[in-house]
Amino acid sequence: MFGRGPFGSHAFGSSSFSTRANDSRPTLIVSGLIVPEERQAEGLLVKSTSAIWFEVAKEFATDWSRAMDLSPRQWEELVAGAYEQAGYNVILTPSSGDYGRDIIATTTGIGSVRILGSVKAYKKDHLVDADAVRSLIGVITADRQASKGIITTTSDFAPKIINDPSIAPMLPTRLELMNGTSLQSWLAELTRRTTD
Repeated sequence: MFGRGPFGSHAFGSSSFSTRANDSRPTLIVSGLIVPEERQAEGLLVKSTSAIWFEVAKEFATDWSRAMDLSPRQWEELVAGAYEQAGYNVILTPSSGDYGRDIIATTTGIGSVRILGSVKAYKKDHLVDADAVRSLIGVITADRQASKGIITTTSDFAPKIINDPSIAPMLPTRLELMNGTSLQSWLAELTRRTTD
């Protein structure tokens, strides 16, 4: 559970609480989920995740009801941190002018890959539609170095989206769709892996 204490004024960020009207649960205010290394042409190179990233990821791994406590940009940071924890070199693109990419995750060497990620922080009833998915298909098609695209959402995808004739041929080798349930499982796996 989120709490005050050692993470309240961490060197790389902070967390604090306020209470929303009609909701007795504290609202999470977080900054500094990732530790930046340097600016690059495509965005900010992620050096590592902060201690706060682990606390937030662990909380969401068990309690998805608080997912909307983070802003869309904080979700981009959280997902960028997840890629970093999974072993990728990660660039977090600027919040505007990102050319349809929120995250660029790469590996080098044999079997190197370049993933272009799009993060959609939507409420449970706001589904990612086919146009948003087709948009990322256009982005990965235009980037000749891209191996694949992954759309990650806190919500889910529109029904029958995987049957769309312009989307289906891309799945799963050139395009992945990660819904809130899959994202929650991934965060749980990553936090378990680092605490074992």
